[in-house]
Amino acid sequence: MSSTLLFSFVIGYFLVLLIVAYYTSRNSNNDSFFIGNRNSNWMLVAFGMIGTSLSGVTFVSVPGTVGSAGFNYFQVVIGNLAGYMIIAFVLLPLYYRLNLTSIYNYLHHRFGMVSYKTGAFFFIISRTLGATARLYLVINVLQIFILKEIGVSFGMTAFAILLMILLYTFEGGVKTIVFTDTLQTTFMLLGLVACIIYILNHVHYTDGVFAALNERGLSRIFNTEIDSSSYFLKNILGGMFITVAMTGLDQEMMQKNISVKKLSDSQKNMATFSITMLLVNFLFLFLGGALILFAESNGIKAAPDDLFPTIALNHMPTALSIIFIIGLISALFPSADGALTALTSSYCIDILGLKRREDIDEAGKKKIRLTVHFIFAIIFFIAVMAFKWIDNKSIIDVILKVAGFTYGPLLGLFAFGILTKRTINDRLSLYICLLAPLVIFGVEFVNNIAWYQQQFKLDMAVAEKIKGVSQAIFGSFKIGYELIIYNGALTFLGLLWISKKTSPAAN
Repeated sequence: MSSTLLFSFVIGYFLVLLIVAYYTSRNSNNDSFFIGNRNSNWMLVAFGMIGTSLSGVTFVSVPGTVGSAGFNYFQVVIGNLAGYMIIAFVLLPLYYRLNLTSIYNYLHHRFGMVSYKTGAFFFIISRTLGATARLYLVINVLQIFILKEIGVSFGMTAFAILLMILLYTFEGGVKTIVFTDTLQTTFMLLGLVACIIYILNHVHYTDGVFAALNERGLSRIFNTEIDSSSYFLKNILGGMFITVAMTGLDQEMMQKNISVKKLSDSQKNMATFSITMLLVNFLFLFLGGALILFAESNGIKAAPDDLFPTIALNHMPTALSIIFIIGLISALFPSADGALTALTSSYCIDILGLKRREDIDEAGKKKIRLTVHFIFAIIFFIAVMAFKWIDNKSIIDVILKVAGFTYGPLLGLFAFGILTKRTINDRLSLYICLLAPLVIFGVEFVNNIAWYQQQFKLDMAVAEKIKGVSQAIFGSFKIGYELIIYNGALTFLGLLWISKKTSPAAN
C-alpha cells in the first residue's frame, strides 16, 4: 500500500498528541513537569503505564520470539506479576512516607549524597540505553516499511520523531504524559486486537491455532531444562527482579505512580496494571504464534523482529495496515516520551539538585530544565544512531541483558537499605556499584560467548577459545535473565563489606 498514505496517518496522529499536550500543559510549572502536581487520576496512570511498559519492543519483538522459544517468554511475565506486588506493598509505601519527588532521594536519606547520586547515575545510564533501544526498533520498522520508499534516510526519521516527542513533552512533562499515554495505550491495544482477529479469520486449521502450535512445539510455556538460559525458575526469578528494578527502582515508572495523590490509589493502579499486563503479554505471544502459522500458510519469510510488520503492511488490508502503524507509533511514544521526561527530572533533581537550590528562582529553574530536556533529546538521537550501526536482530534480548547489568547496582543499593540497618562508607559506594557489574559482565561474557558473537560479529577464532574456557568452568549451564540477581547480590555483598553495624541516621 502507499507509503505516503501511511506517513500521513503518522503525521495526523502526532498532531492529535500536540493538541492534547497544548491543553494539558497550560499553566504548567516545574512541579507539574516532575510529578504532575501529585494530582493524577490513578485509573489513567494504570492504563497509560501499559503502553509505557509494553513499548514497541513488545509490539514487534515479543511476537517474534515465539518462532525460536515458543511461549517461554511468559515465564518472565509470571515473574513480572510477583515483582509488581513487591512494588505495590514494599516500595510505594516507602516512597509516599518520605514524600519523594525523585525516588533516589531515599538513598540520600539512608546512606548519603554519593549513594544518592550513584543511584541516579545508574538510572540515567539504564533508561537512556533501554529507551533508545526501544526507539531504534520502531524507527527501523518505519524506515524499512514506509520512509525508505519515499527517500527519507534513517537519520532524518530518527531526528523527526525525536523532535515530535520533544515538542509535546517540553512544557507539560508528567502532567501531559499521563493523558497522552492513555490515548496511546488505547490505540496500541486496538491494533493488537484487530490484527489478532484478522489473522484468526485467515488461518484455517481443523483443530485450532493452539493445536497447530502444539504440533510444532511452539506452545510450551515452561522450560524444565535446568542448564538452559530459559529454565523456568531462572526466567520467573529474573522477571520478578527485573520488574522490581526496571519499574520499582525506575524514576520514569515511579514518577507516574507517585503523581497519584494517595498511596492506596497508587497501589490500586499497580494491582490493576499488573493483571492487565499479564493478559496483554499473553495476547502478544498468541499473536506471535498465529503470525507464524499465517506466514507458513502463505510462504512468507522474515526475520523475527520483522515478521509482524511484514505481514501487517504487506499482507493485510489497507485499513489494518493503518491500524498497525497507529498501534506501532502508539507503542513508540510512551516508552520514549516518559523516558525523556524522567531523565530530565532525575538529572535536574538528583544530579543538579535543582529543588534544593534556593539561589535560583522558578524562572531560572525552568530554563535549566528545558535545556536539560533538549540535551537528552540529542543524546537519544546519538544512541539511536549507534544502535543502527550495531544493527542487532533481537532487541528484547539486548534490553533485558542491559537491564541486568545497569539496574543490578540499583537493586543492590535499595535492597541493602531496606533489608539491613547497617551504615556504609558512602564515599566507596560508587566504586562498589561500578565494580559489581564489571565482574558480572566478565563472567556472563564468557558464559554466553555464542550470543555475543552472534550479536556483535566477534572474531570466530577468539569466540571458540572463550567457548572452551566457558565449557571448562560452567559445563552446559547458561546464565539467563536471572543475571540481574547475581549483579544485585554482588553489589549487596560489596556494600556489606564497606558497612558497619550501627543505627542509620535515616531509615
